[in-house]
Amino acid sequence: MKDPVVHEALRQIQDIVAQETGNPLAGTAKSRVQRVLSSALGQLAGVRGEDRHLTRDVTILLADLRGFTTISANYPAVIVLELLNRCFVRMSEIIFQHHGGIDKFMGDSILVIFESEARGNAAVQRALHCAVDMQLAMEELNVQHRDEGWPEMYFGIGINTGRVMAALLGSDLYSEHTVIGDEVNLASRIEAFSLRGQVLVSQSTYELCQDFADCGPPVQVYMKGKAESVLIREVKGIPSLGKFVPRRELRRSARVDVLLPFAYQIVSRKTVLATVDTGTIHNIGYDGVLVEIERPLPLYAEIKLAVNLVSLGYRAEDVYGRIVDVREDKGRWFCGVEFTSVTRQASEKIRLFVQMLIPSYVPVQATRDPKSTQEAAVGDIDHRAVQDRRRIES
Repeated sequence: MKDPVVHEALRQIQDIVAQETGNPLAGTAKSRVQRVLSSALGQLAGVRGEDRHLTRDVTILLADLRGFTTISANYPAVIVLELLNRCFVRMSEIIFQHHGGIDKFMGDSILVIFESEARGNAAVQRALHCAVDMQLAMEELNVQHRDEGWPEMYFGIGINTGRVMAALLGSDLYSEHTVIGDEVNLASRIEAFSLRGQVLVSQSTYELCQDFADCGPPVQVYMKGKAESVLIREVKGIPSLGKFVPRRELRRSARVDVLLPFAYQIVSRKTVLATVDTGTIHNIGYDGVLVEIERPLPLYAEIKLAVNLVSLGYRAEDVYGRIVDVREDKGRWFCGVEFTSVTRQASEKIRLFVQMLIPSYVPVQATRDPKSTQEAAVGDIDHRAVQDRRRIES
């Protein structure tokens, strides 16, 4: 027998949907809404005491905007809010298309839950399909942002599958239905390792989707709160659907050899630590650098860099990057760093600096602007110095 409270709530929702769209909910959509209402009202009323804290198998998707703090600091509030709202509206549409449930918005992050069903791996597949579509949608939004002169935005996405506890937390003044547990924490840790435009999955998720998604090789990482290492993989796409993550191949951008001293600070849990260390940049591109440092940093560690681009008379600060490669050579440690957040001005200066060191680069006003010619000459000297050093070492 239908619960009269659920029946009345469903009727009111039908009226709202019909007013907004011209058509009421029907079929599967109506049944899903009815189940959600029955579950929520059952927990609120305490109809079944044992159901107030349910354990269930779910797939957790956590998406976080990369570099949003930098955007907030460099653009007016009205633009920042418009960007964030535009992004979240589009992401919400995609999430609902894949039957995901938005657990909450957390600043510039979205926590999404995909309920497991009797049909095997359907929830995992929906989560991965959703993640790929989210990254594709961000590419489309960024095209629009570039045309409007607004900053580009990128999501890092982490996905994990496991058993969580669903609970209604709070009091009569305020309560919230959410999921908690170690598997949620693991999804958050995995998301923290992701780069711009990247989708990473846990081993438990990979085992359920390896025949559905094209994933990269396993990467062993160590996470806070975990005694043993964890395997994560990058999702490249879903071949059967002809959809692929528009991953920016940043390390294929122009790279030039340099010898630039730089300073860096480790970023832990979104906090820049006070200790400042130094190293040397050996090559630089638009979106990353190869650095030499005295001691190795963990793979996927995040750092804040500062470097003087002497030939431009500019100090690039507030440059954030993530360690994507670590190797040792004759007692020296080399780390590949991919930029995760760079201010607009710093990005433009780094691009100009790189272009000046490319042999074919000719300053636009070189014939009329002595300063431009001088800057190019300085860049050539830096470049030749590196080549001379390499000949000596060899």
